[in-house]
Amino acid sequence: MARPMTREAIAQMFARLQAANPHPQTELEYASPYQLLVAVVLSAQATDKGVNRATRGLFAAAPTPEAMVALGETGIAEHIQTIGLFRTKARNVAALSWLLLERHAGEVPDTREALTALPGVGRKTANVILNTIFRQPAMAVDTHIFRLANRTGLAAGKNVDAVERSLLKRIPKDYLLDAHHWLILHGRYVCTARAPRCGACAIRDLCNFKDKTDTPED
Repeated sequence: MARPMTREAIAQMFARLQAANPHPQTELEYASPYQLLVAVVLSAQATDKGVNRATRGLFAAAPTPEAMVALGETGIAEHIQTIGLFRTKARNVAALSWLLLERHAGEVPDTREALTALPGVGRKTANVILNTIFRQPAMAVDTHIFRLANRTGLAAGKNVDAVERSLLKRIPKDYLLDAHHWLILHGRYVCTARAPRCGACAIRDLCNFKDKTDTPED
């Protein structure tokens, strides 16, 4: 396990990530809070690129909860069959769409309790919605963020809940709203699982990973 990063190093880390990408965004494609909710539910054990390919047709056919309910589970499944676990996800999308109409007048709720009461919506998905749509300081810890946090010494933890709690405590408040996007993008494209691109890393000198893979790039 990496030695914990200092508070000063963490502040500098996020200052650099912000300078390189002042307004980070999710790579999932959506045109409404509802569409982002569906896309995040579909993204479990799937890539954002794969989800985007599927949702382009799905959202063209059913852009709203009403239209999704009308499309039905079978129709949803036809659009998302290239995604893993598509039958279960189709069932969840149909059910959550119906519940949004039944309980929330078709609007995406802004509390974790209401979100996680929807089929297919766990804590991580709820945190993505709370952070991205409602700009709450929530931290969704996926495999990329879990790996990066432990590897660098940013926030150690044996499970995602522990890492989430540590990140919320250790990330400076000025950076917390966008921290999820900076970390997931850094984990996806730089601090990768099998061959981290340490030579291209903007925080190489701040990171406490002992086995850096290459020398800094010019």
